[in-house]
Amino acid sequence: MTGPTTDRLALASAEDQHTAADWEKITAGVLRKSGRLTDSDPDDAVWTKLARTTLDGISVAPIGTLSDLDGLATAGRPTREGDWDIRAQFDGPDAKAVNAAALMDLANGVNSLWLQLGNGFGPADLETVLAGVLLDIAPVTLDAGADAVAAAQALAALLPENASPATNLGADPFGTQVRGGAASLDDLVTVAKLAQEKNVLGVVVDGTAVHDLGASDGQELGYSLAVGAAYLRALTEAGLTVEEAAGLLEFRYAATPEQFPTIAKFRAARRLWVRVLELSGLAGGAQLQHAVTSRPVMTKYDPWVNMLRVTVGAFAAGVGGAESVTVLPFDSTAGISDAFGRRIARNTSSLLISEAHVAKVVDPAGGSYAVEKLTDDIAKVAWAEFGRIEEAGGIAAALADGSLQARIDEVVAVREKQIAQRKRPITGISEFPNLGETLPERPASPAADKVRRYGASFEALRDEPVASTVFLATMGPVAAHTARATFATNLLAAGGIAVDVAGATANADELIRAYQGQKVVCLAGTDAVYAEWAPAAIDALRAAGAAYVILAGKPGDLAVDDSAAMGLDALAFLNKTREALA
Repeated sequence: MTGPTTDRLALASAEDQHTAADWEKITAGVLRKSGRLTDSDPDDAVWTKLARTTLDGISVAPIGTLSDLDGLATAGRPTREGDWDIRAQFDGPDAKAVNAAALMDLANGVNSLWLQLGNGFGPADLETVLAGVLLDIAPVTLDAGADAVAAAQALAALLPENASPATNLGADPFGTQVRGGAASLDDLVTVAKLAQEKNVLGVVVDGTAVHDLGASDGQELGYSLAVGAAYLRALTEAGLTVEEAAGLLEFRYAATPEQFPTIAKFRAARRLWVRVLELSGLAGGAQLQHAVTSRPVMTKYDPWVNMLRVTVGAFAAGVGGAESVTVLPFDSTAGISDAFGRRIARNTSSLLISEAHVAKVVDPAGGSYAVEKLTDDIAKVAWAEFGRIEEAGGIAAALADGSLQARIDEVVAVREKQIAQRKRPITGISEFPNLGETLPERPASPAADKVRRYGASFEALRDEPVASTVFLATMGPVAAHTARATFATNLLAAGGIAVDVAGATANADELIRAYQGQKVVCLAGTDAVYAEWAPAAIDALRAAGAAYVILAGKPGDLAVDDSAAMGLDALAFLNKTREALA
């Protein structure tokens, strides 16, 4: 047996007599038709064939089953009841423009503001930025990096006595360090004590700092636990109690389009932090969570798809129990978002809350076999990462000796390989690119270039499109060559390479009549057509001037220079093709 026992699937009702073996048989039949299983493979091989492995090495089964609940190490549910806080992010271009955009957002559904200073405005501009903002009901979270103390003092001077307790002065020295800035734990203590005086939050533990570097879900959570623990130590050493220190913290995590891992990540983060607090002597603690739709998954090309990415991320964060959710505008990769981008961003949460009623139920994923198992698995991986950081001497030591970054680099290498092979496809970038698209024009933002997007390697090729085209030598009638011609066209477009299509051809002579002297040629047809007249076509094309011949499909013994089939390293193939065109 390669899978679970045949009774693993629980019956839906007393009348339902279907077993796991029935599901395995039907599913195996589908996989055999697609070639993913052979006739000699047992039916229960579907469990391993359909399972997927996360970047943390967690195996996720195709179906959750009752036995997934056996031996779980963690438990707990989200504490948020009702709607999440809709938090809009601002990073420029200047104080007056930010003020106008903030007031517009607050008047149209946004509940709180997240200000990233340094990209057009600084601490001295906060009075202008917040002019007209009702700070007693609209919380403000600061992200000032090395200017954390000055920004906190500037905001504190503006806060009324009844300022919203959800306001956060935003000290995060380790997050600042990860992002290339400089800050100290002394700054943390200064800001935290100021926050105590104003009865607001004072500290952010920003897991997105390492997420933006390429960290896995488990590494992001492990980092956040280590940073949170370090902040607890620093604040208690400065005279605060554990309860007082913990009450000043808000955790920020990335919400990706990977729906179930994101739901599980937020659920796991809460359980883990409660455990840290228990070990610190504080029972009954909680974690305040701020979700931000992932920056690395956003694309510069075909940015409209970003709307789908952030919608799934926001949904998953809301289901996972985040208290606040920031949906980044779809056009933020182009620069400073315009009014339309901001409107779509804020309305994404509004639709999920008010029309989809996602926030009506506390922990809607709770009890799901698959989600409970994934939550527990992510929690275990994150706890192990937390342990490695602590064994290195804590987060300061792990950052200094490079051990954390080395582990993140290993994850990045795996992800980059999967993206290059298109096993982790990116719509509009590695799949279905549109070479003729017109990108939105936005004012430049320094923040737009600080995150390495997952599609950056493909985007770099698109940034420098090739002037020469590839002759797509379509062999046979349209119905016969369409599949491979489409595959080759999309693959080449992902590298900024356009094609000239021959059209329907019946033999090598017709192919040559369509040929216009392009240096690189790609043959696209069926295996039967290849066997019949591909050798003659290759010889004729080379004689007519083709210097580099590619075959869409597996080459067999055909005399071609390269081939393109499913599973290839697309980046390597595209770079070779671009060199041939040059």
